[in-house]
This record gives sequence, structure tokens and C-alpha cells, in this order.
Amino acid sequence: MNELISIELDDCKEKMKKAVQHTESELTKIRAGKATPSMLDGIHVDYYGSSTALSQVSNINTTDARTIVIQPWEKNMLGPIEKAIIDSNIGLNPQNDGSIIRLVVPPLTEERRRDLVKKAKEEAEKGRVTVRNIRKDTNESIKKLKNDGASEDEIKIGEAEVQKLTDNYIVKVDQLAELKEKDIMTV
Repeated sequence: MNELISIELDDCKEKMKKAVQHTESELTKIRAGKATPSMLDGIHVDYYGSSTALSQVSNINTTDARTIVIQPWEKNMLGPIEKAIIDSNIGLNPQNDGSIIRLVVPPLTEERRRDLVKKAKEEAEKGRVTVRNIRKDTNESIKKLKNDGASEDEIKIGEAEVQKLTDNYIVKVDQLAELKEKDIMTV
């Protein structure tokens, strides 16, 4: 196979892998009724004038399936952390006892579960679209290699490989979505 086509395929594989990882991280942010520290991943706190990730100014743990405990490394951070959680609009009310903040994750209603499944399916679809766009871009790049001396057969083989990669990565996205859906619907 043409060396330039191999380089395109490696690049394609890397981009698709990142697309799947991104989809996985987006799915992780959808809460499934169980308390996980990753639910707070997108929250940033004003730490001495700079926006800092919550996980970098405190210790975040789960004491049970419904409770997240946030223990700031500095007591004066309790207020800003509490404000950041309220402002983040994740639907959890912080309970500040003067040394730690507790977040109690309420059980999900059937309707809320269905909404979350819908959201998970949307994220999965975004992942699939991203993978397909990478396929399209890679195929275009491979076709342009004809000018650099790649034969028709090499181009066809390259495109077939891209399709194989696309199919594999779309299956991975589907598996992630299926797992998330099961997770959400499990009471």
C-alpha cells in the first residue's frame, strides 16, 4: 500500500479514537442516578481570581450511591465551591456544614430517565456523525493522493480500510450508548 495512504489511515484512526473518547466523556457527564465524582467534572471555581477545576481545589468522594462529599483544601473555598455548584445548574443542592459540602443525588423518576436516555442517544449520534465526517475528510485526502502517484487500486484499498475503521468506531460508540442507556434505566 502507498505510504501516504498509510499515513492518512493512521491519522484517521487517531481522530476516530479521539471522537469515541470525547463521546465517552460526554456520556459520563449524563448522570444515571448514581453519585459519581465525574458529575462535577465541568465545574470551575474562582480560586484567587482564576477559574480552576473543582477537582484541583478539593477532594471529591462518594460516601454511598447517592452522596458526593467535597472537602476543600482551604476552608475559605467552601463559599465559592457552593456558588459554583449552584451556578453550574446540574440540579444538585449543596449542603455546607462548615467543613465539607455534601451533594445528595435524588433518585430519578421514570420520565427523567427517559429524558436522560434521549440525551445519551443524542450524544451517541453526535459521536457517530463525527466519525462519519472523519471518514469523509480522510477519503477526500486519499483521493487527492492520486496526484502524488497513488494508483486507482491503492486508493480503492485505502477507502475500503477507512470504511472498516468507520464501522469499527461506530460500533464502539453504539456500545457506549447501550451501556449508558442500561445504566440510566437501572433502578
